[in-house]
Amino acid sequence: MTEHLTEHSPAPADSVPGSGPEPMATVTFLRPAPATVPPMPAEPPTVGPDDRTVVLETARIILDKPTSPAPVVGRVEKVDLDDFDADAPLIPAWMYSAEGWAAWAGVFYRARRRDFRRWVRRQPTQRGHVRQFGRGARRTHEWVVGFEGVRVQSAAHTAHVLTREAKLAARHARFTPRILGSKKELAMKAAEKATKAAEEAVLLHKKAKKDRNRARNLRAGVAYGPPLAAIGTGYAMAGGLGLAAGLLSTFAGGAFVGRKPYDEEADWTSDWRSLGDGDRMTAPMLDQTFRAAKVIGSEETLGVVQMPMLDARGAWTAVLDLPPGVPAKKAIRATDELAAAFGVEEAQVSVAKRGRAGRIELYVSRDLPFTDKAAPGPLLALESPADFWGRISIGPDVRGIHQSISVVERSGLIGGEPGAGKSASGNTILLAAALDPRVILWLADGKGGGDLEPFEHLCERYEGDADPEAFDKMLDELLDVMKARYALLKKLGKRKVTEELANKYPELRQLLLWVDELMLYTTDDEYGKKITRKLRNLVSRGRAAGIITFCATQKPGSDVVDTSLRDLLSIRWALRCTTPEASDTILGKGAAASGYSAKTIQSEMRGAGLLWAEGTNPTMVRADYYTDEQVEELLARATEWRRAAGTLPNGPVSLPDQLRAQGDDEALLLAAVLDVFAAHSTEDGPAEWLPGQLLLDELRTAGHTVTAEKLGALVQRTDEEKAKRPWGEKGSRLAGYPLARVEAAATARFGLTA
Repeated sequence: MTEHLTEHSPAPADSVPGSGPEPMATVTFLRPAPATVPPMPAEPPTVGPDDRTVVLETARIILDKPTSPAPVVGRVEKVDLDDFDADAPLIPAWMYSAEGWAAWAGVFYRARRRDFRRWVRRQPTQRGHVRQFGRGARRTHEWVVGFEGVRVQSAAHTAHVLTREAKLAARHARFTPRILGSKKELAMKAAEKATKAAEEAVLLHKKAKKDRNRARNLRAGVAYGPPLAAIGTGYAMAGGLGLAAGLLSTFAGGAFVGRKPYDEEADWTSDWRSLGDGDRMTAPMLDQTFRAAKVIGSEETLGVVQMPMLDARGAWTAVLDLPPGVPAKKAIRATDELAAAFGVEEAQVSVAKRGRAGRIELYVSRDLPFTDKAAPGPLLALESPADFWGRISIGPDVRGIHQSISVVERSGLIGGEPGAGKSASGNTILLAAALDPRVILWLADGKGGGDLEPFEHLCERYEGDADPEAFDKMLDELLDVMKARYALLKKLGKRKVTEELANKYPELRQLLLWVDELMLYTTDDEYGKKITRKLRNLVSRGRAAGIITFCATQKPGSDVVDTSLRDLLSIRWALRCTTPEASDTILGKGAAASGYSAKTIQSEMRGAGLLWAEGTNPTMVRADYYTDEQVEELLARATEWRRAAGTLPNGPVSLPDQLRAQGDDEALLLAAVLDVFAAHSTEDGPAEWLPGQLLLDELRTAGHTVTAEKLGALVQRTDEEKAKRPWGEKGSRLAGYPLARVEAAATARFGLTA
């Protein structure tokens, strides 16, 4: 049972007589009720094993200690320490006493001590100020170090390798006997060449180090200059206190830089690093990635021949040696797995064999390739006819290196789904052939959609109606041409057409057969098999005769391109396909399983495809792109160059040319009149009416002897046509001749067609 106790201290000796005992501080607390209140101890209680008991006992002693009031004269006021001040109703009066101030100071001290302990416990965590300062210092240091060290390491590795090769070459040259004259000379040249290459590599290494040091010093001045200035200025101005202030400000700045902790994905100390998350390519990352892709074993490592480095396009490139016994084709087949491990798209990863069976070149682009705007094609810069006997520009690969091919004695197949850029890709070859006046064009448009129509006036033969029967007859004519070419070659004692023979004998000029949308012709019920057989004959036998065949299709299936025909087409260009089987129809069976599948090409990569023309493996290339206006411009140049060379096919003959072919004086005069009308043409065409005096003046200037009577007799007009019309700026009314009347007179007199 507990009870409330109230204690009163005895009155002091110097109190006012008769006033009686004064009440002191009233204390109320809960404790077991003792029989009597224990007397005030002479000494503080000793600390026992129970800290809580000590604290309670100390509080009781402080509260039980009597307070001696100051002597007063006259009436003594009673002070109740339990009373509350009106201005601060929540603070009791005893808080203003010495004991109250001591109690308050103790609470503040204990609170600050708890805060300090909490702050100390917080430091090892991610939010601790020390950890923040550490992260800030690390980030600042890594920013100062930068990425230039990659180039320095690569340059150093190259310099070491070339220096070693130069030493070996010099040793070989020194110990080659002089009696072996040619070998000695070759060895000396090889040694000089190797030495020069080594010296250049050493200079590049020194330059890379110099550039790295310059960049690091600049960044170090920016990062470390302000903190050092703050510390030094503080110490100079205020001594130790200023030094402490400078250090504290530096600590605060570093903690501010590192205030954001690393998350799990971007933590540079985590186990997994990904190029897709912005991490740098390193040798440990390569080992980890190739292990995850099951290219190498868990205990195997890669041999780094060329250190990972960034090129000018922001892509990572490296040359690696696979472990002994692991061929390069295993890494090529695992392109999808490598892309997943790198955290990028499949089209961003390119793996190619480099020099030997176990050495590969790895290329990982920063962004999806071939999605930017295509640069102007190189054919636009031609100022003279192209050379179809030489190499033809195709377009850049994923590394930005321009690729070109030779089509001499070869044939090709281009395929891909609709919208993959087949027509634009084919223009790179068609335009190159059109710009060479020596090339004969035979084109067949299986779509009938007009993609090849701009080339029609340059063609010796053109089938644009998508008619299998007409194309079958066209192939019969071409087979006859092939037989005639072989007959001429046999007569000349030659086995095949060369550039010299083609320039000497126009009958042996290169002939390009271009078949667009092959599916329409080869799948026809009546002519499909015949066309396939004749195409196979042309492709297999026409190469030596100077006949080049290219086929393009939107449905690269085995029912469209028979394997017996496809295997003869040496150039394959697989644009985006919907299935690996469709890609294999173009590139050959097993290409997709070997890592070369056009299905991996994204829809954003228009005009990109796997080109298998030269070398052992296909290459990802985007075709040079030409707009419709640029195609018209190039074809206009081709027309001019072919007309100048005399190889422009015969087309519709204009009425003036028909009149000049008559050789008659009156015909020549009428042709000159029509030329005057053409000279005064507008955007809408030739002038429809001209004054007679203007015609007479320009005809006489051209050297024709003509009078108004002779011209009127040659071109007889009606009374209405003889009526005067306004002409010129002043609007003078003059008599003249309508164009329709001149054309009617010419066609009627000589029996021609306009």
